[in-house]
Amino acid sequence: MSADSDKNAAESQFKNIGEIVEKGTEDGDDLGPMQVESLCMNCHESGTTRLLLIRVPFFRDIILESFECPHCYFKDNSIKAAGQIQEQGAKYTLQVENLEDMQRQVVRSDLSSFSVDTLGIESPKSEGQLTNVEGVIQRIHEGLSNDQPARKEQAPELHDALQPLIDSLKSYLDGTGFPFTISLDDPTGNSWIAPNTKDRGNKYRTKLYNRTHEQNEELGIAGDSTAEAATEDPESEIVDGREYCLPTECPGCAKPAELLIKKVTIPYFKEVYLWSNVCEHCGLRSSDVKTGGEVPELGKRITLVVKNEVDLSRDVLKSDTCAVHSDELEISIQAGTLGGRFTTLEGLLTEVRDSLRGHLFDIGGGGGDSLETSEKAKWDRFFDRLESAINGDFEKFGGQFTITLADPLANSYVQDLCAPAADPQITTEDYKRTEEEEDDLGLKDMKTEGYEEDAKKEEQDS
Repeated sequence: MSADSDKNAAESQFKNIGEIVEKGTEDGDDLGPMQVESLCMNCHESGTTRLLLIRVPFFRDIILESFECPHCYFKDNSIKAAGQIQEQGAKYTLQVENLEDMQRQVVRSDLSSFSVDTLGIESPKSEGQLTNVEGVIQRIHEGLSNDQPARKEQAPELHDALQPLIDSLKSYLDGTGFPFTISLDDPTGNSWIAPNTKDRGNKYRTKLYNRTHEQNEELGIAGDSTAEAATEDPESEIVDGREYCLPTECPGCAKPAELLIKKVTIPYFKEVYLWSNVCEHCGLRSSDVKTGGEVPELGKRITLVVKNEVDLSRDVLKSDTCAVHSDELEISIQAGTLGGRFTTLEGLLTEVRDSLRGHLFDIGGGGGDSLETSEKAKWDRFFDRLESAINGDFEKFGGQFTITLADPLANSYVQDLCAPAADPQITTEDYKRTEEEEDDLGLKDMKTEGYEEDAKKEEQDS
């Protein structure tokens, strides 16, 4: 049997929730949970584990596990990701503003950490969960409040310190403590907070990141630490247009791989470095774009009016700190979501579409059965408009649409077809970075002046 046949056979075991409900009792189909006899870890008698393979709409396949012991009545429930460890870790951040946000679906793997950023508290790694935001907050609230009577007697100071946090969590559950911010971080990339078509600005953010060597070791996929490093290129300068090969660690399988670097000079802009990672072990291919130079005082916002297919062919450099926005396309991509890209406008929009469909919204795979009809219609409309823009169907947007690249480090670029003269379809604006952007970039922690005075003070104090 071929690899594709094996994959299709495995995928056929996973069903949408609606399909299980509608067909579970029809035509003799056995789409219910599988039952396996297993050992009860509480009384060491035989219990029953039920496994249900389901496909989470707009996400990926998971396994629901439910254990019950008829002897001691011990029960336990958890979920596990059925797919492989993703190439990158993922962190989702959501600003919860109303009761509707509290009902957003949450898929949490057993290796993820959930944080209530507003309160500065973190729920450590635990069993996987398929729940919603309210359910996670409820579980944290119960975990903290259950032992409060004992703490009041044994550790009154700890009791008094935790009570304000418990009260705040209770206000969130009652709907009186909005807004607050939560985040879900998973190095395997198999956790998720559901998005919404109404999300704008920094309300909902997704950040994909390469795992550290320590995280790969924890997941059991770290490469051989004793492998010899390749010798460095003796040349000290990077020549424009020449490819350089450096040893690195594959972000997917953590085995030794090659990192290809090439310097390219963009006319009327600056020098950029194209990075390409190729792994011969797992076949992972990834690319990124890095820019050099000092940090500018102001960020830059570039707005392009797209009127024809020529505009779709413009070169676009999107740095990893750049956010992309378009009212007509209903796009709001936050910084760090797609990484750095040097492509065309058509290529950028195509990558936005593929990224959303592949990582979150696998509508082509039949997802969406558990969503409300109106919500699914919104996502269908979103992809339809995005597809029209990629195909050059400008009539749907009244003949044109605009797209804005906002980069706090001014490292992004849209090709000027009239250079060196000004392009009438491009508007460039310098802007002052917000405190949040300064903090995200680590600029608040940087000290560039007064080192001599600080050194003298340290000497005097010592």
